[in-house]
Amino acid sequence: MRRRILGMSQTTLAEGLNVTFQQVQKYEKGKNRVGASRLQSVADCLDVPVSFFFEGVSELSESAGEEIFTSGSDLAGFLASGEGVELNRAFAKIKDARTRLKVVSLVKSLVGPYS
Repeated sequence: MRRRILGMSQTTLAEGLNVTFQQVQKYEKGKNRVGASRLQSVADCLDVPVSFFFEGVSELSESAGEEIFTSGSDLAGFLASGEGVELNRAFAKIKDARTRLKVVSLVKSLVGPYS
């Protein structure tokens, strides 16, 4: 998600890590494990602390974390999608807190009572 927010391609990240873009794909899909030293390299390339990858982990139970990735709504998948990245970039540029709250209210009203 962080890579996409930065507008960085898998190839660019792969070059920074000295691996192939296919390896980056495997890391992102969870097919290959990321060791501690590699995780530090990823954090450096994405200009975040290693703790960034663990934010909110202690707040979720194991089953709640699994639900995020396996539920029909797939929040993590949306946030990593083109639309999710674009929406989050635009939303982050709104400086006024009241305006942000109005945007959230608008989106909730568009969803309707079935959310």
